[in-house]
Amino acid sequence: MTGEMLFVFAVVAVAGGLLVSGKVRLDIVALLVVLAFVLSGTLTPSEAFAGFGEPVVIMVAALLVISDMLARTGIAHHIGKWLVRFARDGEVRLLVLLTLVVVLLGSFMSNVAVIAIFIPVVMSIANRTNLNASRLLMPLAYAGIVSGMTTLIATTSNLVVSAELVRAGYEPFGFFSFTPIGLAVLTVMLVFMITVGRRLLPGERINPPKTATRTVRDLLKEFELPGSAHRLKVPTGTKLVGRTLASSAIGKNYDVRVVLVERPGALGSAIETIPAPDLEIRAEDVLVAFSEPETIEKVQLKYKLEKLEVRDVDRERWIQETGIAKVLIHPGSGLIGSSLRKIGLRTIYGIQVLGLRRKNETLPDFVDRNIRSGDSMLVAAPWSRIRQLQSKLNDFVVLAIPAEIEHVASSWQRAPLALAILAVMIALSVFKIVPIAIAIVICALLAVVTRCLTMEQAYRAIRWSTVVLIAGMMSISKAFEKTDAVGLVVDQLVSGVGTAGPHAMLATLFVLATLLSILLSGAPTTILLAPIAIQAAQALEVSPYAFAIAVAIGASSSYVLPVANPAATLVVSQGEYRFADFFKVGIPLLLLTGLITILLAPWLFPF
Repeated sequence: MTGEMLFVFAVVAVAGGLLVSGKVRLDIVALLVVLAFVLSGTLTPSEAFAGFGEPVVIMVAALLVISDMLARTGIAHHIGKWLVRFARDGEVRLLVLLTLVVVLLGSFMSNVAVIAIFIPVVMSIANRTNLNASRLLMPLAYAGIVSGMTTLIATTSNLVVSAELVRAGYEPFGFFSFTPIGLAVLTVMLVFMITVGRRLLPGERINPPKTATRTVRDLLKEFELPGSAHRLKVPTGTKLVGRTLASSAIGKNYDVRVVLVERPGALGSAIETIPAPDLEIRAEDVLVAFSEPETIEKVQLKYKLEKLEVRDVDRERWIQETGIAKVLIHPGSGLIGSSLRKIGLRTIYGIQVLGLRRKNETLPDFVDRNIRSGDSMLVAAPWSRIRQLQSKLNDFVVLAIPAEIEHVASSWQRAPLALAILAVMIALSVFKIVPIAIAIVICALLAVVTRCLTMEQAYRAIRWSTVVLIAGMMSISKAFEKTDAVGLVVDQLVSGVGTAGPHAMLATLFVLATLLSILLSGAPTTILLAPIAIQAAQALEVSPYAFAIAVAIGASSSYVLPVANPAATLVVSQGEYRFADFFKVGIPLLLLTGLITILLAPWLFPF
């Protein structure tokens, strides 16, 4: 083993430790790896940054745009509504329907996005029936994981192994190359969940009946805010007149959240919903604010405001103008670690945070607390922005929208266009009219041209941290190749396992991919193992496709630890799960998935 090899292995070990620790952002780790190889002379700058020009990186970015298009146009939401409409008190029926729908959608869009969309659907089903949400959310997460095994574009791992095959001089996987194994895993998972898995799920099957829908009042009560909206009239001559909301420092000094401003006019009062910080306060304005009664009293006395009665007609008008929603902080959100005051959600998203809950407890004085993964917030905004929050899947998961939205919200009109664009992408790929990378980029551009989303929304849909992670970690593959570290690993595998035949090597690669994905997640695992799998096949003089597909499927099989896959992480707090719950259900599923892969991969892609 040369000094260069030792250095490469050391960099990989340190990077793995940083990824496992969770204390350093994944994209930062990837960039540190790139810098380590360049500064040490292991790679030239052009070699280290070559990953940023790889087609797979462009494909991942474009697929995130297409996924956002499907979310924005409401396709998944419409399917969710259909599912709610046909929901009955049958756990098995719901489990099967939910699994099939999620796998279908997850085959063509981000499985994390699909789970984020369907969590409120499951909660709504549980809310209107006597079923326990905890017994539906874990199967929902597992359906999202299995959806990543069904098509080439379903997960980044599939794209990475296909790209590595091309780099090694082989033909890439086809659009539906993964489908037979994915469908077999899906079938076995359904049978397992119906017969055995349901008995391992936590909680009682039957919960006490609940109300069919949740209202604004219900959500306010959950966050301990019932009746806490106050109307404060600004008289002529008070020192608030002429100042902006920001310069008045009402929010900063008194923790008073102004969600509406009623402004008198010739044709009656107009309403400014979630007023901007630079809104100038005028005489006779009525500020509609949320805070504790004693705090409101202090503000009233300080600025000589007139407190008005809150009437039913006022509440009805507010509901027409302003909505609220309960949102969950996404585990990959860029908001985590920052306080609400520093983030400025009113400026970024046009929303006002009314309350924050952590581990089922409402937090007082939450404005300066750092946000954590799994926190839930009650937010207020115009109804149009409440709807838009459902597509902000990188930061939020909308858990509950009150029933009042049905009376004011408009429906999506571009869903047929989005479906047509998806069909075009599949046709271009399946019939090999153009390379799949070009097909994906064409359809991402069509999404913008047809106004399914704007160019600005398309850029915002791209998770640049994911793009940087994949591109940066590809420098490891290049360093492995240049220093022949891959050859060393392959020699060890071939001498240790290869003598038992290709089936033993296939099983070993699946186990390695599964174990590494628990620590590093799917994309880094496939970047590390794909070239090793291909060279191992060359050393054994067999076709590399079965080995490559075993690595991809193994990297997606994150059933056991929810932290290994955001699709599973999202359901932990809502289902009130313990890690032991995932062990009980996940280990049998992992063993079944491994068995199916080891049996089917050589049959579909003969050695």
